[in-house]
Amino acid sequence: MIVVDTSVFIEANRRPLGPLPDTLRSLLDADEVALALPVRLELTAGVSRANRNVFLRALSALPVLKPTEDTWDLIERWIPTAADRGHRFALADLTIAALAHEIDALVWSLDEDFASLETLGLIHLYASSPAQRPAHKPPNRRSKA
Repeated sequence: MIVVDTSVFIEANRRPLGPLPDTLRSLLDADEVALALPVRLELTAGVSRANRNVFLRALSALPVLKPTEDTWDLIERWIPTAADRGHRFALADLTIAALAHEIDALVWSLDEDFASLETLGLIHLYASSPAQRPAHKPPNRRSKA
């Protein structure tokens, strides 16, 4: 199973032709994608009112991973570990990572924070190809955990 981050969906929407959207479509067709609740909420917030109902129906085909008390406990354990090594992560990113960790899933993201989470040994990334994983930081989305 692969938990796909918002950054991948956005990139596939912006550039619908090419290896990244092709890979995403293949994974969706193979029922290999799980949607973390923060990703579902971020995607819902970004879709126009006119397209929202159709979009939500399409998303309803994907399993949604929702945080539990165990998820929050895991995140709470991770924060000092990350902070002690000089890392600060957005709560949404930590939640996505923890949800993937709980089901032993890979994470596919274009956000470099997830590479840092992997370096810390907290998650494993889906490696589609180096060309499909440009590291970039979404502007104005970073909050300190």
